[in-house]
Amino acid sequence: MSGGVVARRERHLVGLDLGTSKVAAIVGELTGGGEVEIVGLGTADSEGIRRGAVINQEAAIASIQKAVEAAELTAGVEIDNALVSLTGTHVKGFNSRGVVAVAGRTREITRDDVRRAIDAARAVSLPNGREILHVLPQDFVVDEEDGISNPVGMSGSRLEVNVHIVTGGTTTTQNILSCVNKAGVNVREPVLEQLASSESVLTPDERELGVALVDIGGGTADLAIFERGFLWHTAVMPIGGDHFTNDIAVGLRMPIPEAEKLKRRCGCALSALVGDDETMDVASVGGRAPRTMARRILSDVLQPRAEELCHLVWDEIHRAGYEKSLNSGIVLTGGAANLEGLVQIAEQIFDMPVRRGVPAGLGGLADHIVNPSFATAVGLILRARRQRAHDVNQAPRRGIGMLTDLVRGVFKEFF
Repeated sequence: MSGGVVARRERHLVGLDLGTSKVAAIVGELTGGGEVEIVGLGTADSEGIRRGAVINQEAAIASIQKAVEAAELTAGVEIDNALVSLTGTHVKGFNSRGVVAVAGRTREITRDDVRRAIDAARAVSLPNGREILHVLPQDFVVDEEDGISNPVGMSGSRLEVNVHIVTGGTTTTQNILSCVNKAGVNVREPVLEQLASSESVLTPDERELGVALVDIGGGTADLAIFERGFLWHTAVMPIGGDHFTNDIAVGLRMPIPEAEKLKRRCGCALSALVGDDETMDVASVGGRAPRTMARRILSDVLQPRAEELCHLVWDEIHRAGYEKSLNSGIVLTGGAANLEGLVQIAEQIFDMPVRRGVPAGLGGLADHIVNPSFATAVGLILRARRQRAHDVNQAPRRGIGMLTDLVRGVFKEFF
């Protein structure tokens, strides 16, 4: 392979989002100024994957291949590795703390001290069948001085670190990654879905002041709470856009594919936003003729499910104790966040500012991905860009293990 082809590949970053509704592959290219331009996009209906788990390996592999091939065609480059999203109710997060004594006569904290502290924080007992996906530092404490973001170079005798640990079911995780590998793509790193989405839709100010990100996909709603610039809580709720679709199919007695189309075309989660005279054509089952119905009937079906979802999210925020910490409010993203009226319903239930989060800060084919449904895939690319910048600055040894070398990943996250 020529050096020019290798150099060109080195400029490309790939994000692969494996959702319940669709598989999305996005290719970004690094510019000379370190910015990212979208040069490739491929999507495919998600077959064989539900709520972050593989239910049909052959179908899942075929869906991944279809999306990747479409992205390769538009980008004009072969995709051989990618960052891959992980989600599902098997994913669990919790906070931990590690404490170490600072060695050396000068008591100056080194990167090795930070690594030892993080190792101490991740030395937790996990149930059988679970493994660590991410170890994310929140802040450090040097002696009794807390709230420190980077203690390297400071003096002290005792170093503590607070971290958020994300774990996943070993079998479920490996089945997902195996499908990607069998589709011809090496997994550069698996990334928690809402962590990836946060890269593309949250602002630094929101992360600092306190914000809850809710990524609503087809099968799940993924929650991430940020405060003081770091991730403090994650959770996954088993409700997503497919539940809205199923409610329509049952309530209006229509095929599920037609219910999905109707939801996207006419759906509104808040009945008050729908006029009394608005109508819609509704498909029937069994070859019967379509019916004309009031659009408000559809809203009457969608609104209870939207309220249930928001209440589940609020209950989780309250249970975790962050209901008074969200000074920037709540950001909704993911494909189901496109549902009209959902933001207004959320504002009523949460009683705080709510906005719809879309990917930002990109060039090239960015117009094609300015949609909440691409938040995760774009976020994977932005995360890869940050990692690439770290590799250039720190010149560490090459190669990224899928679920290993967590400490190095931590430094990529924040230093």
